[in-house]
Amino acid sequence: MEDAFLPATQPEIISERQNWAGNIIFSTDKIYYPSSVPQIQSLVKKHHKLKALGSRHCFNRIADSGEYLLSTKNLNKVIALNIPALTVTVEGGLKYGELAPYLHENGFALPNLASLPHISVAGSVITATHGSGITNGNLATSVVAMEFVAADGEVYALSKEIDVDIFNGAVVNLGALGIITKLTLTIEPTFQVQQHVFEWLPLTELKANFEAIVSAGYSVSLFTDWRQDSLNKVWIKSCLVAGEENQLAPLFFGAQAATQNLHPIADVPAENCTEQLGIPGPWHDRLPHFKMGFTPSSGVELQSEYFVPRHQAVEAIEAIARMGEIISPHLYISEIRTIAADDCWMSPCYQQPCVALHFTWHPNWLAVSKILPLIERELAPFSPRPHWGKLFTLPAQVLASRYERLPDFKDLVFRYDPTGKFRNEFLDKNLFGV
Repeated sequence: MEDAFLPATQPEIISERQNWAGNIIFSTDKIYYPSSVPQIQSLVKKHHKLKALGSRHCFNRIADSGEYLLSTKNLNKVIALNIPALTVTVEGGLKYGELAPYLHENGFALPNLASLPHISVAGSVITATHGSGITNGNLATSVVAMEFVAADGEVYALSKEIDVDIFNGAVVNLGALGIITKLTLTIEPTFQVQQHVFEWLPLTELKANFEAIVSAGYSVSLFTDWRQDSLNKVWIKSCLVAGEENQLAPLFFGAQAATQNLHPIADVPAENCTEQLGIPGPWHDRLPHFKMGFTPSSGVELQSEYFVPRHQAVEAIEAIARMGEIISPHLYISEIRTIAADDCWMSPCYQQPCVALHFTWHPNWLAVSKILPLIERELAPFSPRPHWGKLFTLPAQVLASRYERLPDFKDLVFRYDPTGKFRNEFLDKNLFGV
């Protein structure tokens, strides 16, 4: 019988130590795989530097370490379903694609999901990862309680109800607070969703009717390669009342209804995408764009994403559209989504409803690294905030100017990690160096 406790005393040396997209090779091959909270506590007490790894879906070095990494992949259980309280408590390494079917089978749902279900709950929450929908906050907004192992090796519990002064700072913590071991999320009764896709939405229609278009469903995503004066696709995900179907017209603001399932990226087969054509299905089989059992998006790629205030969305989209000839040769696809405002200190949507402009790039960092500063310059009038787990080049001073609660966040981190045990080069450069 294998010794399941071996990772608590000795790190596993592995040769494949890269992120999901393959663009990041972690700076150490010493990775622990604990399967219990006591093992995590032992590791944290043992090392002066340590970083947690979730599902490895970040495209930058926010989760990197030059010394030791701790994977939460074995912390993947549902701990408790509290029906009277309408909450579920899970271990931090559980993936949404594993949690969602469990909830549905028990008659419940999460309010929203990201575009792919392959990501871990804790990793998504601490980076403010999101789906779409004008009334839907990022995934961290579902969290009402959390537990984590802090730098002293002790387990700390925080709740939204009790720890009102710091909870909103602790949830989106970018991995700087400690190792997330447990999260409690709000749930609701399960529901059905149908997904309609439309092609070639004129940009003139988007400019004139932006709010109506992004409000046309529970979750709406716009896809474009910035090559023409129209958006390639509009994905509308609508909630259904039991026994009913929403029949959408064949035209949507000038866009034509698709007659077959489509992938966001042109000429890529749609077999790994969730069902479209208005066919009803459970929330977890429609809200993501991609099925759990398939490779999401293109697989080998780079990603960037910038959040701008929703009331400036049209102007920001126009600014990017003017860069089409520069962007499109290096791009697989862009996605435009809406996210509701929240109160998480380090969330890009802190106290402002946002539109997120997402870029899925060809895996050529040399080219992308030259384009990102140009995009950031064009979006500067809208004070864009980047997704914390994706690629950007904004300097620390600019980031600091756009997060008014950053000083409070630094104080909170110091409370639980006074020596910087969980900090790394990415956090020092982008947050703690200013």
